[in-house]
Amino acid sequence: MTKVLVIEDNEKNRYLISFILKGAGYEVREAITGEEGVGMIFSEHPDLVLMDIQLPGIDGYEATRSIRASPAGGKIPIIALTSYAMTGDRERALAAGCTGYVEKPINPDTILDEIQKYLR
Repeated sequence: MTKVLVIEDNEKNRYLISFILKGAGYEVREAITGEEGVGMIFSEHPDLVLMDIQLPGIDGYEATRSIRASPAGGKIPIIALTSYAMTGDRERALAAGCTGYVEKPINPDTILDEIQKYLR
């Protein structure tokens, strides 16, 4: 079963994305802070990470850089899942090491297709 780590501090957003993923047959792990998410990379070994950018503690950019710097996180697809949608935000997420970028609010009808692109 494909394992997805959702790093999201907003309870409603975390619930929605987890609900969608579980309904599609994914195994879901959740983290609320960037630090917790980085730590879970080593214990959970996810196949994909959905990374909120605006997190308490270290933000999603720093968490992504930390994951990318580790031996365990070099190849894991990391999709920025964020309400940051200003000019340059996508590029900033990709420069930090994110593989993809999805704007919130997520579209339940298309998010699974977006995720599948990175699991192939």
